[in-house]
Amino acid sequence: MIHIYIWGFIFGTFKFLFSHWTIFGMAVASGVEVNFLDLYIPTTAGAIFSMGVFYFLSELLMKRAAKKRHLLSEEAHKQGKTLPVKKKFTKLNKFMVRLKMKAGIYGITLLAPLFLSIPVGSIVCAKFYGHSKKTFPLMVIFMAAYSLLMCSLIYIVN
Repeated sequence: MIHIYIWGFIFGTFKFLFSHWTIFGMAVASGVEVNFLDLYIPTTAGAIFSMGVFYFLSELLMKRAAKKRHLLSEEAHKQGKTLPVKKKFTKLNKFMVRLKMKAGIYGITLLAPLFLSIPVGSIVCAKFYGHSKKTFPLMVIFMAAYSLLMCSLIYIVN
């Protein structure tokens, strides 16, 4: 039974969107009966843990990435090479900006961690709304509500 909790936490930290179904399938396949809280607690705890780590370290991670890009650019310049220009207007970037403009903080904090994965979504939320004190609590509330919805759906279907 403990392996269900461990895997639930691990799946919850990265790909939260499918973690509940995956853990339920693993439990059924291994013949372990899981109840509502056996799915809800580890996946939600994993998501909140990962969101906290990546949200609060996002500024450091973004500065580190910028510094690395700058060093690579300088190294290429010294060698007389040019780095390929990174696309700034990708479909995903355009979608995130449109989402920010239309849905605001609520849309970003609900959808970004859910569909982009918890780590990437947390960094996106911090990048757009890190200055707001309500960003992280909103992310936690939305993930807990989504987890509640998914666990309920699993038990309604099965």
